[in-house]
Amino acid sequence: MKTAILIPARYGSTRFEGKPLCTLDGVPMIKRVYDACIASKIPTYVLTDSMQIASLFNWDTCWIDQEVEFQNGTERCAGAINGELLNKYDRFINVQGDMPDVTTDMIEACVKLLDTYSVSTVYTPMPEEMQNDPNSVKMVRAGDQALWFGRGMTGYGDWHLGIYGYTRDALESYMSLPQEREEKIEQLEQLRWLKSGCKIGCSSVYFNGIEINAPQDVIEWHNKHSL
Repeated sequence: MKTAILIPARYGSTRFEGKPLCTLDGVPMIKRVYDACIASKIPTYVLTDSMQIASLFNWDTCWIDQEVEFQNGTERCAGAINGELLNKYDRFINVQGDMPDVTTDMIEACVKLLDTYSVSTVYTPMPEEMQNDPNSVKMVRAGDQALWFGRGMTGYGDWHLGIYGYTRDALESYMSLPQEREEKIEQLEQLRWLKSGCKIGCSSVYFNGIEINAPQDVIEWHNKHSL
């Protein structure tokens, strides 16, 4: 089974315009995510709608589509995998472009779950101060199976992290699944899988990093990494 890592990176963002290009200790965030991913030794590709973002990478590691309005990163991944660049791969790991502190262990956990599930993800204990934050994504699970994801939920201890695994068949089917009301309200792409009856495997991982959801997270990232 051939596996590739995909990093969807849209320039526009309602909460943080140009987020992939924000600098973390002088390095564009999308470049930090890419460098963390290639440390896993898995072929890694950036999928973007921006020539500014694409210019940071070699042509053979970047897929550009400026015409299609993808609703989320999973749609962007699904739109890319049948092109010449990616059609040789059987499984895909989607690392969101706002995860500069992603680790090889997180990636490998998603890959391993694909032996059992067609879609996978990871989580870690959520600090108490994040549990009422609508920018943080909480997960409800039973064992190693995810049951629900939400932003507005409070008091939950599992922090869903921005990384997914997919088999090719599962990812190819994503665009044909209905986008239900819950996905639109929560703005969480993984709810499309759950609402369609797909089972999502999940694994606990250690994570001591920062997700960059809003401009203030850049300040928090610098504070954390300067310690």
